[in-house]
Amino acid sequence: MNAIRLRTEYLKNPLGIDIKHPRLMWNCEGGTKQTAYQIVTENWDSGKVASSSMWAEYPKGLHDRERVCWKIRLWDENDEPGPWNEAFFERGISTWEAKWITGNYTVNKKTRYPVDCLMIPEYLLYKLCGVKSHEYTNATTGGMVSAETGEYDPAIIDALGLPKRLFPKLQSPGAVIGEYEGIRVVLCATHDTASAVEGIPMEENAPYISSGTWSLLGVKTERPITDEASEAANWSNEGGVGYNRYQKNIMGMWLVNRLRAELCPDKPWPEIVAAAEAGAFDETVDANDGSFLSPKSMRDAFDRALGGRADTDDTAHFSVTNMPPELLVELFPPRRNLVIADYFRCAYRSLALSYRNALDELERYTGKTYDKLCIVGGGANNQFLNRLTEEAAGKTVIALPIEATAIGNLNIQIKASPRGEAVERSETDEVEQ
Repeated sequence: MNAIRLRTEYLKNPLGIDIKHPRLMWNCEGGTKQTAYQIVTENWDSGKVASSSMWAEYPKGLHDRERVCWKIRLWDENDEPGPWNEAFFERGISTWEAKWITGNYTVNKKTRYPVDCLMIPEYLLYKLCGVKSHEYTNATTGGMVSAETGEYDPAIIDALGLPKRLFPKLQSPGAVIGEYEGIRVVLCATHDTASAVEGIPMEENAPYISSGTWSLLGVKTERPITDEASEAANWSNEGGVGYNRYQKNIMGMWLVNRLRAELCPDKPWPEIVAAAEAGAFDETVDANDGSFLSPKSMRDAFDRALGGRADTDDTAHFSVTNMPPELLVELFPPRRNLVIADYFRCAYRSLALSYRNALDELERYTGKTYDKLCIVGGGANNQFLNRLTEEAAGKTVIALPIEATAIGNLNIQIKASPRGEAVERSETDEVEQ
């Protein structure tokens, strides 16, 4: 009998739960009846519990941000044990203090509040020229714009019970909205990724990666793609400058940034990358696994994903009762004998594999294939990762270590100038350089 759909308080591998003794839950597959279960963590072993119940309370106390990996096996009606299956959960921060952001102002009883709803870029533009604007690309990231009309969806606004006056007609990037001391104020693509895509000098449409702490991988499409497969795979549709951006959030430099902070904070990046490139460790992990989002130790997260335990001592760290040493080693294998460069090499290879998988999805859901991949942002400087991505994805990688967001912003303003129609590609190239 197999334990499936492992959950903690009805959630799959939750982060930030606020329950001291959460319930561990599961379903059964195979066999007729569950007759017993056993749950094991690094500091608790339930032993074989004769029960048909498909949940058990975690009895140990939890510290803030403590992560617990738990494994379970079941016995069937013939008293035959099934395989081990595993999951994890992490407690959130239970004690913290915060204060409301307040200001000194006098309420006007004749004014309807809130007066307006502006995104931060729109508010800054308002302070420059005194004109309120509602820009399209940033609005599409709020989940309230219709994929069909490109305007705020009245049905969503009604469902939320919000005043319609806060959500007027949207304006496109390039619109001149006012002046500041005689200088025209132009509405750019106020969402940073929308401007970044405009800053990529594409000769033909190609997938892109905006590579930073997190990576945004996507492609320009004529209209939003809203099928069930895209939704299930976590693809989104966000506004572009005359097109739709079909993209998804995936892991980025967060992996290597946290490894460096933990393992070698004083070592320069060129030395780290060179050591990783020279290594021979070729195993990979799922870079988008939830265990890498906010681990106390990124090294421990890699060890677990690679099949090892986050401790150099085989038994001393654990206070598990009634667990034979051989079972301890089976359930929680000791740390792999890895050097620092191996962790970085594994991270870079895993990122490249993640990019390839996302590109495969993109081509499958758009029904198109592409030969090139444009990479902008800080990650574009990593030639080793670029080469790994090229090899894994089978695409020609065009790495552009440029300030794409700033360049895209400038491009939009140049095109909106009085001579914008006459601006040639060569002139914008000079700006980019």
